[in-house]
Amino acid sequence: MKKSKKETSLILSQVIIAVILFVFILMPFIRMVIGIKKEDIDAIVHSPMFGTAVTNSLKTCITTTIISVLLAMALAFAVQRTGIKGKAFLTVFVTLPMLIPSISVGTSMIVLFGTNGVITNLLHLNNTIYGFWGIVIGAVLYSYPVAFIMFNDVLKYEDASPYEAAQVLGIPKFRRFLAITLPYLKKPLIGAVFSVFSMTVTDYGVPLMIGGKTTTLAVMMYQEVIGQLKFKEGSVIGLFLLIPAFVAFIYNAITSSQPKLAFVSKEYEVKKNRIRDGVSYLLVIAVSLFILILLAAFVMYGFVVRYPRDMTPTLDNVRFFVKIKGLMHLKTSMIISLIVAVIGIAVTFVTAYLTARSGYKSAQFLHLMSMTSLAIPGIVLGLAYVLVFKGTFFYGTLAIIIVVDLMHFFASPYLMMYNSLGKMNQNLEAVGFTLGISRLRMIKDVIIPQIRSTFLEVFSYFFVNSMMTISAVSFLFTYKTKPISLMIGQFEAQMNLECAAIVSLVILVVNLLMKFVIYLIKKQVNRKSISAVNYGS
Repeated sequence: MKKSKKETSLILSQVIIAVILFVFILMPFIRMVIGIKKEDIDAIVHSPMFGTAVTNSLKTCITTTIISVLLAMALAFAVQRTGIKGKAFLTVFVTLPMLIPSISVGTSMIVLFGTNGVITNLLHLNNTIYGFWGIVIGAVLYSYPVAFIMFNDVLKYEDASPYEAAQVLGIPKFRRFLAITLPYLKKPLIGAVFSVFSMTVTDYGVPLMIGGKTTTLAVMMYQEVIGQLKFKEGSVIGLFLLIPAFVAFIYNAITSSQPKLAFVSKEYEVKKNRIRDGVSYLLVIAVSLFILILLAAFVMYGFVVRYPRDMTPTLDNVRFFVKIKGLMHLKTSMIISLIVAVIGIAVTFVTAYLTARSGYKSAQFLHLMSMTSLAIPGIVLGLAYVLVFKGTFFYGTLAIIIVVDLMHFFASPYLMMYNSLGKMNQNLEAVGFTLGISRLRMIKDVIIPQIRSTFLEVFSYFFVNSMMTISAVSFLFTYKTKPISLMIGQFEAQMNLECAAIVSLVILVVNLLMKFVIYLIKKQVNRKSISAVNYGS
């Protein structure tokens, strides 16, 4: 009888979470699709700008994806397969572009390579960054860190045994790469391609800033909705932006259907090779220098009177930021990000536990529901929220921004939890039940202590992304609920790049501080875990 009650409560929990995901992800999307009429589609498809925007989007996204994936793979190999020093620091440094909004990356490109850019003037360049290659370079900076993290994580845990066996058999290094490494990287490679392409095709920050006359679909949607308040036209364009994200969703649903069980593998041993290490140093240093220049551009632009006319150092831009309630918007963003992170930890853990460890067939349905946000870009989800919730008490509140951020970023942290829980012994609950230990106590005393680092990673993911997101909240804010990231677009529209640089720096500093705090906590948690193991032995 007790067992049946427990089963009922678990199934009921699955139903409740599935309903929440349906109401706040699928229902707004369905409402948006239902509201689209044939004449709306015809009006967009036959517009003179649409064909050009599709072509531009495909060209820039394909080029960006190729460059980003190759660069990310090369950096991951440099970190995991060479003998270069300072790998931990370099890993953090090359992923810094992830900590600022994409529109900030566009701003930095203008500062460096625009008509009056620092490097443009320094090298007396005739051509500027605006146009196709500007979008590609900015998009690569914005997207390659995601692919790098995917490759870096996979290579870190690759088993070295097949390589040792191949070496004993006298198989050359290049054939080892083709026969062992590439097949091992097949899934991460496909995943990275989908992720980078989806990020690029749905991002309007970079092309809006430095696209010039090269209009993309995402920019076209932004202009239709924000500029002209044409929600129907924006919905039609949103449908086209869904296609690559939907393909990525299907891929993730298939490849992530079962969590991977943990196994013991032999750590890869890096052998000395001066030429390989030298090339790796050159690559990592070149990327790091470019990022350093990018960040330095923010500092230089934000703390001068007016570039390039008056290079006098000043704090006037900071004072102006404070004067127009910048600190209020910063406080709002931090409150939103903290609430999203705290709720996100709880919801992703409960959901992942129900899907990875409940053992019910209904868990597979909930698992697919939990990944649906992967198929809906932030700009589309934000527009869908406008169509569903406008005119309700929910619209224009802090709560709607918290919910849209939570739903928008839900899938990736959920998969972190899902994979961590799936690697544990599946018989833990059964053993606990036999010993008379309740499920809640097993979760509290056995399961949670084993995935503390995952909890911290999930918290960091939700916080950092909520601090810098623009697309999902562009249509939902009021003056009182305005996140600080939206101030960048406001300053850009006024051509006040100095204050836009200050806002970008503020977001970067806050995210870096959060990352540093998480690092210290993880270090302390790991130290306690090691001490506990040593004490027990």
